[in-house]
Amino acid sequence: MFFYHNVLIHSFCKFNMTTVAIIQARMGSNRLPGKTMKDLCGKPILHHIIDFLKFSKMIEKIVIATTNLEEDDVIDSLAKKLKIESFRGDSENVLERFYKCAKKFDADLIIRLTADNPLIDVNIIDELIDTCKNSNYDYVSNCLHSTYPYGFSTCEVITFSTLTKLYQNQKDSKSLEHVTSFITENPHLFNVFEIKAPHNLSRPTWKLSVDTIDDYYKIQKIFINLYKENSFIDYELLVKFLDNNKQIVESDFKNN
Repeated sequence: MFFYHNVLIHSFCKFNMTTVAIIQARMGSNRLPGKTMKDLCGKPILHHIIDFLKFSKMIEKIVIATTNLEEDDVIDSLAKKLKIESFRGDSENVLERFYKCAKKFDADLIIRLTADNPLIDVNIIDELIDTCKNSNYDYVSNCLHSTYPYGFSTCEVITFSTLTKLYQNQKDSKSLEHVTSFITENPHLFNVFEIKAPHNLSRPTWKLSVDTIDDYYKIQKIFINLYKENSFIDYELLVKFLDNNKQIVESDFKNN
């Protein structure tokens, strides 16, 4: 039997590790079908995510991990159009899809993102990657606890050896769907590190992911006001804007 213990699964990140950003994307969604390709300022959400990640100084390759369903052909087509690698796998077993994708592209360090979080500050992403590369962490993220807004630059950095152990040992439905849930629910079994938002910029009650049509309209307002071509949306600038326009996120304050 394999025992999860941080002594056994330390991964020792090194500067020569291949860092691959894998974006989980699909058209299917119970609450907002096709959200991945919904338009924001003339581009699909997924297109914006790819553009923002290209500003990273630490990511060596960007890959879209989608499903083998016909409805996701449009995602594969966008990847080809943007000259981004893609991987197609099981529509239900996301853990397997991530593992096989990471293996195919020889990833030593995987940056896991999802296509329903279009607001990305790559400075935060690079800090997460750099933290892992300078340590022996198995997993580094900014979402173990709520300090950043939900969905803003939500990112997990995980070593391939740790992902492999999850793939080999976790067979429960929650792990197969959410990939890293065993780590987030059992952080004491891993060598983990969390990066938190600066105290003056912590906005844990804001929800900035795209799960519903109301979420989409909210993000649309933010993009209309803050998005600029050939740039990404800086977190501090976003906080300042939303602090001055709280009606955009006030429903989130009411619900938390």
